[in-house]
Amino acid sequence: MAENTRILIIKLGALGDFIQAVGPFLAIRRFHPKAHITLLTTDPFETLAIESGLFQEIWIDNKPRIWDIKNWLLLRKKMLKGRFSRIYDLQTSTRSSLYFELLRPGVRPEWSGIALNCSHPHFNNQRDLMHTVDRQSEQLAITGINNVPLSELSWVKADLSIFELPKNYALIAPGGARHRPSKRWPANFFGQLVTALKAKKICSVIVGTNSDIDTVAPLLKSCSKAVNLCGKTNLSQLCVLARDACFAVGNDTGPMHIAATIGISSVVLYSNASNPNLCAPRGLDVRVLQKPNISDISVEEVLTALKGTLSF
Repeated sequence: MAENTRILIIKLGALGDFIQAVGPFLAIRRFHPKAHITLLTTDPFETLAIESGLFQEIWIDNKPRIWDIKNWLLLRKKMLKGRFSRIYDLQTSTRSSLYFELLRPGVRPEWSGIALNCSHPHFNNQRDLMHTVDRQSEQLAITGINNVPLSELSWVKADLSIFELPKNYALIAPGGARHRPSKRWPANFFGQLVTALKAKKICSVIVGTNSDIDTVAPLLKSCSKAVNLCGKTNLSQLCVLARDACFAVGNDTGPMHIAATIGISSVVLYSNASNPNLCAPRGLDVRVLQKPNISDISVEEVLTALKGTLSF
């Protein structure tokens, strides 16, 4: 493929999936060093994608509803105008595969994904049983891209001075999808953990989104010394917060993928509502604690998992 070609990468989210796609982004850039590469993503990831320096353009997908014909046609027009030679669909969802169909009629670009009749299909019938990182690596190998690196975020920069953080702190991520409460360790358990860390002179910095505020309110009520940054950080700040932390503890949620990718010791808590073999954070020191009912994981088990980490 000519080096002056135009490439489109599709990765819409969510946070953990986006973080685990940073390695594949880099592999694609190395494979097409002189190509004009565009990323189609969603609004939360635009700034981080720009900061990575891997893309010439960032397009924001507003993900039109199925009946929103006007915006579907606008998306089709934009994709056709891009004159892409190859499209890497790293989302591999029903929606992103539908984007392949948008390019009819006529000759469609090469397409890596799971869309029917695409040029580089990843039709391994075991793909849904593979971890996200391994699945993406196998998908890219079909296109000739080998040695896909693990994601890394050393290039992220942010100013944390506005938060006036203590020297020794742990990153705590007690939130998660509100519609899946079975994936959340009880707030009072997080409160007990924060109290135990305080006794060891380690402050707890609570991170998450605005939607997590209600979840962490009981925790903060019982632990007034914790630093609450829920809804107060952007993704770049969250990355640097993780880089400077002693370790991280949290549910199966996006900030834990950042912490693991940064490389700090991370303890991630799972119920049987999700399978860590398919989606657990990858990093230098990731410890998974899982029980069918997440509330059966004791505070003592988490503290035991933390033994040997820096400052603990």
